[in-house]
Amino acid sequence: MIEYDDLPELVDPVMVAAFEGWNDAGEAATGAIEHLREVWPAELLTELDPEEYYDYQVNRPHIRLDEAGIRQVTWPTTRLYVARLALSTRDVVLVQGIEPNMKWQQFTREILGLAAELDIRMVVTLGALLSDTPHTRPVPVTGTCTDASLGASLGLEPSQYEGPTGIVGVLQDACARFGIPSVSFWAAVPHYVAQPPCPKATLALVRRIEDLLDMPVPLGDLVEDARAWEVGVDELASDDEEVAEYVKQLEDARDTADLPEASGEAIAREFERYLRRRGTD
Repeated sequence: MIEYDDLPELVDPVMVAAFEGWNDAGEAATGAIEHLREVWPAELLTELDPEEYYDYQVNRPHIRLDEAGIRQVTWPTTRLYVARLALSTRDVVLVQGIEPNMKWQQFTREILGLAAELDIRMVVTLGALLSDTPHTRPVPVTGTCTDASLGASLGLEPSQYEGPTGIVGVLQDACARFGIPSVSFWAAVPHYVAQPPCPKATLALVRRIEDLLDMPVPLGDLVEDARAWEVGVDELASDDEEVAEYVKQLEDARDTADLPEASGEAIAREFERYLRRRGTD
């Protein structure tokens, strides 16, 4: 179990979490956490005991050689990292893990127990799902919120989804029951290019985090990776007439619907991002 006495004191912290598996189409959500870990950068805070939550025949450990040539076993688990940002008035705790195979309720209690000990003010969960969205258009990101006052300030509503859920849905429900404000962002990944990675969806999630926290997030190679991904999918689609026709149908359907990405509010958000990054530079 985690020794809570060893946890540091943080400044107005927010927790951002994503999990591999059912909640992570194209590895877009965990890709966002990985990107944030690298660009901030974040230090390992603690990890959960994998014996409690993972079936090693489903999520097998990996063996690698370290710099000295010694074999090391890396166990599948969920890890917490802390990023102390010099240009921000708050710290960020990043949770990167694998959807557990068992004891989901205990897993959730342990995550929220850590959140309580760290005095987390808000939990943000990230997810990605397969959708009939064209790869040539902006990635739709759906946001929901469990807290009415926070949701009103962010323009988000409670989720109306009913049906099977993953650990992200369970964690957000637990936040609501324990009175912890939580926000969840889900990116839509084109189902006809479901294989990971999907940097364009990862970029969309990172930008939503940037807007939510009102702090600049260095994008590094992510923008170029997203462009290269789109060009690659273009080339694949051009080689298959059926796929190309299907993409055209999706584009027509998308272009005749309301496009929030092209709204004045979205343009204003993009300009605010530009000003934040310019201020950082």
